[in-house]
Amino acid sequence: MSPTSSPAAGSSLSAPRRIRDLAEATDGRVVDVLVVGLGATGAGAALDAAARGLDVVAVDAHDLAFGTSRWSSKLIHGGLRYLASGQLDVAHESAVERGVLMERTAPHLVRAQPFVLPLTALVSRGQAALTWAGLRAGDGLRLTARTARATLPAPRRLTTVETRHMAPALRPDGLRGGLLSWDGKLTDDARLVTALARTAAAYGARVLTRVRALELTASGARIRDELTGEEGEIRARAVINASGVWAGDLVDGLRIRPSRGTHLVLRSEHIGPLPAGLHIPIPGETNRFVLVLPQDDGRVYVGLTDEPLDGPLPDVPEVPETDIGFLLDVLGSVLETPVGRDDVVGAFAGLRPLLDTSAPGAASRTADISRRHAVLTSSDGVVSIVGGKLTTYRRMAEDAVNAAVAARGLAVGPSPTAALPLVGAAAPRTLAELRAPRRLVQRYGTEAPAVRALAVDDPRLGEPVLPGHPITGAELLWALRHEGALDEADLLDRRTRIGLVPADRAEALETVRGFVGAALAIGH
Repeated sequence: MSPTSSPAAGSSLSAPRRIRDLAEATDGRVVDVLVVGLGATGAGAALDAAARGLDVVAVDAHDLAFGTSRWSSKLIHGGLRYLASGQLDVAHESAVERGVLMERTAPHLVRAQPFVLPLTALVSRGQAALTWAGLRAGDGLRLTARTARATLPAPRRLTTVETRHMAPALRPDGLRGGLLSWDGKLTDDARLVTALARTAAAYGARVLTRVRALELTASGARIRDELTGEEGEIRARAVINASGVWAGDLVDGLRIRPSRGTHLVLRSEHIGPLPAGLHIPIPGETNRFVLVLPQDDGRVYVGLTDEPLDGPLPDVPEVPETDIGFLLDVLGSVLETPVGRDDVVGAFAGLRPLLDTSAPGAASRTADISRRHAVLTSSDGVVSIVGGKLTTYRRMAEDAVNAAVAARGLAVGPSPTAALPLVGAAAPRTLAELRAPRRLVQRYGTEAPAVRALAVDDPRLGEPVLPGHPITGAELLWALRHEGALDEADLLDRRTRIGLVPADRAEALETVRGFVGAALAIGH
């Protein structure tokens, strides 16, 4: 298969395929690479290794994107924040990887998003000048990363009238204009991980969810099938630990400093029309903002915090009321009609797997810890990838595979993934000509017509799963047949985002459960 082709055959993940692939992975054969963790980095590592021609098994104790990768701001950042803090290499890497996603590997999932920074009385003229200089420097990053101007427009100053047009909910008193900038926006972070895993599967990787690594060594892992309770062994020539904040549970000596990032979920009517997202400066901070992120499903995300997490690591982080209050306070500083606690219909938090390089016992804010990633090889040869961020998952995966093949002497060529389109990817013109609703194209790319065809064959599948929400039964069926969804939680919380609002989740649960039962009855 050519690295520049768009693989479709063999990309479908399903319950029957999982059974077959798990049996093969534990039959005593030795595979080239075992990847533990199926977030963005782990799925990216599985794709990187498989695309180089290696025999790959990738496992996760839960589902695709179960951990940190589904709790992001759904943004593909160009590195402006890192530029402001002097991390020029991280900033450039982020800008490069943003361009790769937007122009080559996933243009169906990542598109340009405008942001307005309102110049209110809380933003001094000096701060405004500094921010404007930063935005111009960020555009310079775009240029050095060779991302086309057509992909990301130039930043510019806005008049007060233009600012209010882009964000009508802003308080007009004291508003003296705004600053417009552009960045990359993901349709859905969990959908990116699903596309990565499916593309890896198309290149021959065995992608296994609900398979827990109980013990990890340089020659493989002892595993347990979480669906049946059966234990087994996967033997491998190289092992990559990509389990994020949980990496230290499998390999001793890793110092991870988890940072909690919280987002609120609001109904769009609580803020009103938002043609652009908002950057709201945090009082007392020079380069941190609260983001207001309009979505395509009638919701708005507001985030995010950056707080250290102490104590045991939960599978699903809880959102403390202090985070909610902080975000509402910052949001209220710019809105004409403040949003109240009762308007918050959901909230989610993710844990960033930051690498702690400070001296033991030294105090430091997680907001100040570098977002550089690191590849660490244990004394017995297990490669762990830690740190980093969603935007740079591809480079992180490439570096991890490079380290693994070097450590174990595997003969392969360089990574092809910078030019390898993910499942559904195509040139913008091709995507625009597809005979399918725009919303489906932004979620499924070239596969959108096939998803739409399910509803043509059975009109009931074209009906929304939940009143007022765009997700249809056809999308649930597609997820069960092709995207590795195994139960209603996979469908509600990761293949779709219905579950981000608990009330919506509860209302849709029985309908979704019916789809799962029907799929199981016919074996998908």
